[in-house]
Amino acid sequence: MTLLPDPWWPVAVIAVIVAGDAAMTFRPPAFIAACLDGVGLPRDWWWVLAVVKVTAVAGLIAGFWIPGVGLAAMAGLVVYFLTAAGAHLRAGYTGRDFWLNCLGMLALTVLVLIWCFLV
Repeated sequence: MTLLPDPWWPVAVIAVIVAGDAAMTFRPPAFIAACLDGVGLPRDWWWVLAVVKVTAVAGLIAGFWIPGVGLAAMAGLVVYFLTAAGAHLRAGYTGRDFWLNCLGMLALTVLVLIWCFLV
């Protein structure tokens, strides 16, 4: 196990993806709004998702220099996407958004966590 990402670039790729996702969450396009409505997340809570994602990106970036911070941010993203998957399953919203976006990001974050921090 390492407290700094090795290799670093998969963590950087995740940070860019989550930053883009966070930017879209502040003013969600129709497909994101439909997903959030589909899982039953109240509209007045949507801003919380953007804050969580921005915080995760900041942690991933800080984790390049501060031991353990990137590991914690990556673990937090895994928990975030596990929770999202649970929300999709609970709501019965298991279409394309669930399989591609939610489970795809869950798999990607788990792989990067294992590859860059645990192996």
